[in-house]
Amino acid sequence: MERLREKFNKEVAPKLSKEFGYTNIMSVPKIEKVVINVGVGKIGRDQKVLDTVVADLRAITGQQPVKVAARKSIAGFKVREGQVVGVMVTLRGDRMFSFIDKLISIALPRVRDFRGVKSTGFDGRGNYHLGLKEHLVFPEVSSESLEHVFGLEISIVTTAGRDDVARTLLNLFGFPFTKE
Repeated sequence: MERLREKFNKEVAPKLSKEFGYTNIMSVPKIEKVVINVGVGKIGRDQKVLDTVVADLRAITGQQPVKVAARKSIAGFKVREGQVVGVMVTLRGDRMFSFIDKLISIALPRVRDFRGVKSTGFDGRGNYHLGLKEHLVFPEVSSESLEHVFGLEISIVTTAGRDDVARTLLNLFGFPFTKE
């Protein structure tokens, strides 16, 4: 966790300032937060399975997840208002840097047939979104006591405002983008 914060202060911020002409150190883009979201769908009706999803997400992030309830009923999806449809965690500060470090150095290389993350996951405002099909790539989850495999949606929110600046920021942190 301290490793990435130190890397930002010593390497990433000066390179961004030089490349994009930031004169004030406070105007240099930084990673603001990381939001991890899990949609539970049909398994959300089973309380025992939902508890295991929450426990696994807590082990991965180091923070207690929040259960997200449906705001309104949708008959086509068989969802009622107030029914749990997802679980999410918002990470900031040291936990955020710790999670990003774990994601880059441990989890992404363990993905089957990994060739890098696509650089098309930017949203036009400098935020990056990444999906993982299995949560098994994280070392905190033991595959022996596993009943359900679920996917994660990871959103990295930056203060960049533009995709090219955010891409450079994440590149300097060590994100393995594919050469497209």
